[in-house]
Amino acid sequence: MKFSNIKRAAVSMLAGLLIVTATGASAAGSLAGSKGDVRFAPYLNGNPKDECTNAHRGYVAASGHSAYATTFYSRVVDLYIICGTKLNAPSQKAAEEAALRNCQAGLKRWKVRTASGGCEIAASK
Repeated sequence: MKFSNIKRAAVSMLAGLLIVTATGASAAGSLAGSKGDVRFAPYLNGNPKDECTNAHRGYVAASGHSAYATTFYSRVVDLYIICGTKLNAPSQKAAEEAALRNCQAGLKRWKVRTASGGCEIAASK
């Protein structure tokens, strides 16, 4: 094999590696607009004055690691929804823990119990 063939093959492999690396780096840049890992679909009524709907919109718009926690909604028993978020945390795990604490603080603040249990992470990224 000639030196020029080896050089051409090496350049081709490096170019391919550069393309793969650049694609991964651009995908990891911003999480804004992404719903992330959705564990269950939260109830959102679409009312612009609703705090949980606005909190979910803020979660989707956040560019860093974030989480959205909420109570489950049962039309028969529960007439309210409590939620909590953590936006732009250092890691996904930290965001999930803080969002759960915020949601549970809402349950204590409003002194309510839900038929479906407590708060759960609906989505995180």
